[in-house]
Amino acid sequence: MGRVDYYDDPSTPPANSLVVGGSAIVTDEQGRILLLRRSDNLLWALPGGMMDIGETFGQSVVREVQEETGIRVTPERIVGIYSDPKHVFAYDDGEVRQEFNICLACRIVGGDLRGSEESLEVGFFSAVEIDRLDMHRSIRRRIRDSLESREPVIE
Repeated sequence: MGRVDYYDDPSTPPANSLVVGGSAIVTDEQGRILLLRRSDNLLWALPGGMMDIGETFGQSVVREVQEETGIRVTPERIVGIYSDPKHVFAYDDGEVRQEFNICLACRIVGGDLRGSEESLEVGFFSAVEIDRLDMHRSIRRRIRDSLESREPVIE
C-alpha cells in the first residue's frame, strides 16, 4: 500500500483516523543511527509502526524494530511525543491518518541487521550521511531532538 506524507499543505485531505504509533532512535557503538528505506514511500525513516491490541507501547516499538530491521532493542527513554495535526499520512485505501508518534531511544540487545517487506534497505548512518538522505522533515526532527536533548519533546 502506498503512502503520501503531507505537512502544512493546503491540498492535504482531511484526516479520518488517529492511531498510536511508535518509532525508535537506535544507535550503534559508533553513535550512528539505525534507519530504513520504507517500501511504501521510498523515504528513509526511523524504524517503527502501530501499536497492536494486547501489547504495551514499549513492546510495540521493540516488535516493530525487530520486524523491520532484524535488530532487538530495549527502550531506555522517551525522545518525544509528536502529534502535529498539520502532518498527515494518506494511504491508497482512503485512510488519512493524523500523526501521533511517541519516539523512544533504544539500546541494542541483539539481532542481525536485515531488511523486510516494509524496509527496502536498512543500515546505520552518521549525522553527515543522514543529511544527504531523502526523508520527511518529521523524521529529521526526531533525530535532531534525540541528539540535542535528554528531555522529552511534547508537541
